[in-house]
Amino acid sequence: MDKLFKRLKIMPNEMKYYHSAFSHSSYVYENHLKADYERLEFLGDAVLDLVISDYLYRNLNVKEGDMTKIRASYVCENACYRYASDLDFSKYIKVGHGEESDGGRYKKVILADIFEAFMGAVYIDLGYDTVKNVILDIIVPYIEDPSINFFSDYKSALQEYVQTEQKSLVYELVKEEGPAHSKLFTMNVVIDGIVYGTGVAPSKKEAEQEAAKSAIDKLALI
Repeated sequence: MDKLFKRLKIMPNEMKYYHSAFSHSSYVYENHLKADYERLEFLGDAVLDLVISDYLYRNLNVKEGDMTKIRASYVCENACYRYASDLDFSKYIKVGHGEESDGGRYKKVILADIFEAFMGAVYIDLGYDTVKNVILDIIVPYIEDPSINFFSDYKSALQEYVQTEQKSLVYELVKEEGPAHSKLFTMNVVIDGIVYGTGVAPSKKEAEQEAAKSAIDKLALI
């Protein structure tokens, strides 16, 4: 990981956090270890939201709703996957044998989650000021590049629509299939009791986004 740390201009204190950040649950299970990346992912997700919210507030003179949409597009799964891919995170990810044979270290959902976990590790190891600089150094160039569009927060767009129309909206898990290391989830989005879209993806979160996108296409909202 030395090359990655050098690229990001940081000097870690406690490597244990970074080892955990790059450890998938399948690897932890096979090697009888204690911690995978999930707790750090939870922390890193919140840190990313705060740093990008602060940046947008200070640099863009737009309404709250617009800031919410812009933030969502740069901390969404597609965006985090792109950041992780461009930083060659797949070189450092540790997965179990089954996940490895299934291409786990290159899966969008895993790379995106580990990007968040890594930011959680930087935060807890080196503090807020350091992780803020790291996040901004990575993400601001994408924000400033007009050719890049990560928008995939279809759930927020759909939620805004149903609130305006005073309709009810729920996501329902239709089916969960496949082995633990390679699951597929099928989700329906239901508006006022009617199924408007269905999504299938390796995570519930992504399946919900796909279902919302399907509904948005049907409703011609974007």
